[in-house]
Amino acid sequence: MRESYEAVKQEAERVLGYIESDHLDPETQERIVKDSLQNFPLYVTEAILKSRKSYADDIGVAEWEDEGAVFHDTKGNEYIDCLGGYGVYLLGHRHPRVVAAVRSQLNHQALHSQELIDPLRGYLSKLVAMITPGDLQHSYLVNAGTEANEMALKLARLATGKTWFISTEKGFHGKTMGSLSATGKGLYRKPYLPLVPGFQHVPYGQADAVEQAIYQLIQAGETVAGVIVEPIQGEGGVNIPPDNYLPRLREICDRYECMLIVDEVQTGMGRTGKLFGVDHSGVVPDIMTLGKAFGGGVAPIAAMVTQHRFWNKMEENPFILGSSTFGGNPMSAAAAIAAIDTVVSEDVPGIVAKKGEYFLSSLKTLEQQHSQKLVDVRGRGFLIGMEFRDDALGYEVAKSLFRRHILVGGTLNNSRVIRIEPPYCITEEQINAVLNAVDSALQEIS
Repeated sequence: MRESYEAVKQEAERVLGYIESDHLDPETQERIVKDSLQNFPLYVTEAILKSRKSYADDIGVAEWEDEGAVFHDTKGNEYIDCLGGYGVYLLGHRHPRVVAAVRSQLNHQALHSQELIDPLRGYLSKLVAMITPGDLQHSYLVNAGTEANEMALKLARLATGKTWFISTEKGFHGKTMGSLSATGKGLYRKPYLPLVPGFQHVPYGQADAVEQAIYQLIQAGETVAGVIVEPIQGEGGVNIPPDNYLPRLREICDRYECMLIVDEVQTGMGRTGKLFGVDHSGVVPDIMTLGKAFGGGVAPIAAMVTQHRFWNKMEENPFILGSSTFGGNPMSAAAAIAAIDTVVSEDVPGIVAKKGEYFLSSLKTLEQQHSQKLVDVRGRGFLIGMEFRDDALGYEVAKSLFRRHILVGGTLNNSRVIRIEPPYCITEEQINAVLNAVDSALQEIS
């Protein structure tokens, strides 16, 4: 029901007062949580609340401030962040270099006119070409990883004139219609069937299965535009393929003249201990997609980057792939430029590799001690998965850790493998606190 302008003004200004306040008094702290618990069922969806560990025991915790490897709720309680926004916070919360760049940009421009030349789009795209492997050169800037994957799929069909894609079981590429068609999880796909036609899913990590699928499609008179794959499956359970998997896919795509699309939304920018997931194998894809940590944990931005030889259709019609209103806007581009500067200046991949090795080896020790509950620990860098006996046990561990003020991946419907994706700036002391908490949680849960 539409309300008066005066009522809208009062509500907006009340909330702006919270945003602009340097300190929340106890009454306001309680009010914000109470408002949130009322607003979500009425105006968002209650299911979001029910799926979160912060609400599962009617705790009702609302986050309000963050910095580095921690965030605080409205009451000022501190939590160690090992969820990292499912990969967003590789550089931590509000990295000073990224925040400073965005603030400076906001001082003179936030968005752009859509008509004059927007310089930061060009500067950022040049930097992406400088850091990505091989001869990847042209970027298409968008807002989120699923959008980047949509652009990748469209470009592959456009550049090759072919139709089909090979994707993988348990693969995750987003939830918009095209990227969801590539995604290999029935839980997300079933409600929307039939999806975009022309996608065949094969087991992850099995290059022979990819080649067989391509061969069978060609024998049936079909054409294959590309293969889309993650260097490590994140949402699918932190699944690491054999070392020769990506090199084999590169050979297969070359042989059958289809495009190799590598989804680095989760693994890019140093998450796995190298700048990109493909760097572990030396493979150069035809198309790469970036997102999540690409915006430095401050602004939403994603990208599709490809080689010059596939860009000719774009030169004929620059809007044929799409025309993202906010894609590559000055504020988000400034964040991504600062993120790239931080990643290379501070050697974020090197830091992640060293700390990740310690974290992973320590978790493997806990696996040996609690093998009946924790059945496997695997990962690279700061993309780590703890696999439990079943979803229920994993969710109990995730909730137990939350009660100890540590946030990890693992939701009500997907906790068999809990992801650990901390920021690169997490300290050894904080890592040890997480390890002790995992040990205690496993001991207390029968």
